[in-house]
Amino acid sequence: MNIGVLALQGDVREHLAALAGSDVLARPVRRPSELDDVDALVIPGGESTTMSNLAITFGLLDPIRKRIADGMPVYGSCAGMIMLATTVLDGRPDQESFAGIDMTVRRNAFGRQIDSFEAPVRIEDVEGDDFHAVFIRAPWVEHTGPGVRVLGRVTEGPAAGRIVAVRQGNLLATAFHPELTGDLRVHRYFVELVRQAQDAR
Repeated sequence: MNIGVLALQGDVREHLAALAGSDVLARPVRRPSELDDVDALVIPGGESTTMSNLAITFGLLDPIRKRIADGMPVYGSCAGMIMLATTVLDGRPDQESFAGIDMTVRRNAFGRQIDSFEAPVRIEDVEGDDFHAVFIRAPWVEHTGPGVRVLGRVTEGPAAGRIVAVRQGNLLATAFHPELTGDLRVHRYFVELVRQAQDAR
């Protein structure tokens, strides 16, 4: 199993390390030929408008959209969640996404960098205690379509109840950064999702 990490911008190394810790081969993806060699893709946190522009520049926007349409499993964290959304609020008018998950996401919903915070999140399908989630200029999900499962919400503080983890078929997204915590449960959940997709084929 080969899982790629979109390596245009953002916390690529941290996701590569978390995937390696989840016992899969992980490799950076910067061009369409590298995308062809992976079974699944992780879209890291970073800056979504920059990521969008670079995906166009490197010729990856349409190939990733096609792979998603063909059933490739994808996991997006923070900016990756924004890149997977069909509708983005507070983004630039020309901002493009991969439009894989039927959801409306608001950029920087929790505030600016200074408003970054950590909070417990209970994630359905992930065993154990609440996940200690790190939010950095994070989005939240304002609306989901009928095919989207809500997996996690903030459980404490002024943002309690906000949707921060979702899944639609082979696509997974979180508003937080599990790659920064040392807790590999979300990555292992995604790896299992990829295995199930391979078995279904």
